[in-house]
Amino acid sequence: MGTAVILAVLIVGVLAIVAFALVARYFRLWIQSYTTGAGIGFFNLIGMTLRKVNPTVIVEARVMSVQAGISTDFRIRDMEAHYLAGGRVKNVVAALVAADRADIPLTWKRATAIDLAGRDIADAVRTSVNPRVIDCPDSSKGKQTIDAVAMDGIQVKAKARVTVRANIERLVGGATEETIIARVGEGIVTTIGSSATYKQVLENPDNISHNVLSKGLDAGTAFEILSIDIADVDVGENVGAQLQADQAEADKRVAQAKAEERRAMAYAREQEMKALTQENQAKVVLAEAEVPKAIAQAFREGNLGIMDYYRLRNIQADTSMRSSISSSEGEEPQQQQ
Repeated sequence: MGTAVILAVLIVGVLAIVAFALVARYFRLWIQSYTTGAGIGFFNLIGMTLRKVNPTVIVEARVMSVQAGISTDFRIRDMEAHYLAGGRVKNVVAALVAADRADIPLTWKRATAIDLAGRDIADAVRTSVNPRVIDCPDSSKGKQTIDAVAMDGIQVKAKARVTVRANIERLVGGATEETIIARVGEGIVTTIGSSATYKQVLENPDNISHNVLSKGLDAGTAFEILSIDIADVDVGENVGAQLQADQAEADKRVAQAKAEERRAMAYAREQEMKALTQENQAKVVLAEAEVPKAIAQAFREGNLGIMDYYRLRNIQADTSMRSSISSSEGEEPQQQQ
């Protein structure tokens, strides 16, 4: 009997300790739920812990929805399911409250789908109520202006500000701000490029806004473009003149290369002719070397006498003297001139 009493006392003590721990942990949440009419019971809080759901998040989100009067749109079980799916329950409830106050149609199913898609549903609702201004181009990416060239070759630098409003219906699967910036930049470049002169762009910068807006650039995106305002337009470089100068420089280099090729070919031909001249001169020398041999052969065969040889030498000397005289007479008039 003594052992049984002791065992019973121990069991009761353990149960009391467990009960005290549970009360100490969940009592504040239960009181908060009870006083606000959230409808979350004490044992339901314990069940959330067993289901690996943070009861604090569920209670705070439920209290928020009850105080805002939207608690009938979804159940506590729906909140637990969204939490287990990795969603941000408090963020979704805050977005639903803001949408209800702004009279924006937003259901629990759509809000949770947007949240699970990775979008900030609360920020989307705020953007829908208070439109956001996006700089185009994004200065944080290192580019300050959108540069385009008009038809007259003058570069125009523009900067735009796009006012957008979140489209709740297209948040899931819709393109982000980067797509809006890219499309607006493309529209600005196209409009400037189709202008006859840069003066038309400077005189009527609002034409850029009208042309870009008429293209429906917000199709397939998570935003609705309200307006496109050209914040700044500046004149850049004369790109056309630079291109013409570069083309002229390229043409000059091509002409110089062709001239250098012709000069090299002429020099090669000159060297060939010099070599040919040297070859012919060598042949002449060889031919002249045969003359003494022929004279000696004529002496041996008796075809040439000594007097004939002297007459030949005299003729050669006379011819040489006449050549020297004629050359000296031709040089004197040139020196006098």
